[in-house]
Amino acid sequence: MKSLNSEAVLGALIADSAALGLHWIYDSARIAEIEAARDPRGLVFLQPEEANYAGGKGYFAHGGKMSGESSSYGEVCLLMLQHLAKHGRFNRVEYQSEYRACFGPGGKYVGYIDSPTRFTLRTLLPLEPAEFPAASGADDDQHPSLSAIPPLVAAHTGTLDELMPQIDEVVRITNNNETAVAAAQCSAAALFNLLHGMSMPQALADALPLAGSVLRPLLEEALSMPRPDGIGATERFGPACHVTEGLPVIFHIAQTASDYRSAVETNIRAGGDSCGRSIMLGALVATHAARQNTYEFPIPFQWLARYRKFAEAADACAVIQ
Repeated sequence: MKSLNSEAVLGALIADSAALGLHWIYDSARIAEIEAARDPRGLVFLQPEEANYAGGKGYFAHGGKMSGESSSYGEVCLLMLQHLAKHGRFNRVEYQSEYRACFGPGGKYVGYIDSPTRFTLRTLLPLEPAEFPAASGADDDQHPSLSAIPPLVAAHTGTLDELMPQIDEVVRITNNNETAVAAAQCSAAALFNLLHGMSMPQALADALPLAGSVLRPLLEEALSMPRPDGIGATERFGPACHVTEGLPVIFHIAQTASDYRSAVETNIRAGGDSCGRSIMLGALVATHAARQNTYEFPIPFQWLARYRKFAEAADACAVIQ
């Protein structure tokens, strides 16, 4: 029997890496042109190339990265996974120390730093660990708030009510913002529900009460869309980095996609902050697919092989199973 916990985390990490090559192209028509030119090789695991961003709306942020690497979202997800594997449970000060070491000056992460990460580093860098504030993050509702959630949910052995305060604590390390916390708690509840046997529609619907007054009506609208339309959902809710834009798109694709592969590809075609959406989307659809078929691994093996940190992730997953 496969481990649903591992599949949830790997689903997040692989989806992020798969989307890196076209991350932050805000032009679905341009993405369609690239896909047509590459057919049948598809859109996943492309080498980031500035030429793909020419003539369209977008931001080329990953010129120093290679195909199969992760965005900063994926690096945070892996960092939390390894933190839990090392310590056995979440420890805020230890995690903040590891976060600072990874993303700060001289750290192993080299790449684009978003505004919540930049703010968090400015807070943590001058302090001794004992002085780290619990809410070290920015008043910002962007997608870094979702990046660490899949490993936390996968490693959690208690109830959903016991999980929620931990999600709040983790989110405020980078995103000290009520909408960001609500998005993370709603997402965590949906993944928790799937891991405990709910269907996808039920898991998403049952998580809605945690979404708060700002997000809930957007998520309800996304779940009521009558047919699969990732591009249409992104045009309706927005393609950018805020959870008020990304989470409705995540919920729509998760509910309507036929399998993990199609969900990841739909997310890439939708454009914008595809990597930011991919963390929770990948976790949700990989878990659902594994529940649907207990014998077939939901993530394509070719994709696993192309993720450059698969060995590190697999070693950590083995510990939290």
